[in-house]
Amino acid sequence: MVGLVLISHSRTLVEGLRDMVVQVAGDSVPVATAGGTEDRRLGTSAPQIAVALRTVLDAGVDAAIVLLDLGSAALSLELALEELDPSDRARVRVSEAPLVEGAILAAVQASIDASIDDVVAAAEGAATMTKLPR
Repeated sequence: MVGLVLISHSRTLVEGLRDMVVQVAGDSVPVATAGGTEDRRLGTSAPQIAVALRTVLDAGVDAAIVLLDLGSAALSLELALEELDPSDRARVRVSEAPLVEGAILAAVQASIDASIDDVVAAAEGAATMTKLPR
């Protein structure tokens, strides 16, 4: 089983995305989010991301895919990943996928019990997905 960790600078955005993911994948895919500051302003924090990682990893997943929005979220993520023991860190894959589309495609693949490689490939395929008919 693959779980998802969704990171955004906006708590509102990431909570809404979590709702979308749950509606697509049901309860079969563990999902945790990190986003925004305590006073609901834009930002990310390594401690908040560490909690989200731990939540998914402790849910009995074989692996977790992390999707994030903007560059500084990656810096906070790197700090959070340093807090994990090596065996847990080895179960985490960070994706370059676009956050929203990647999360939905990853959730669909994870819900059918696909491998972490297939989940990551689906998420990252969203980068070239066309949204409008040509």
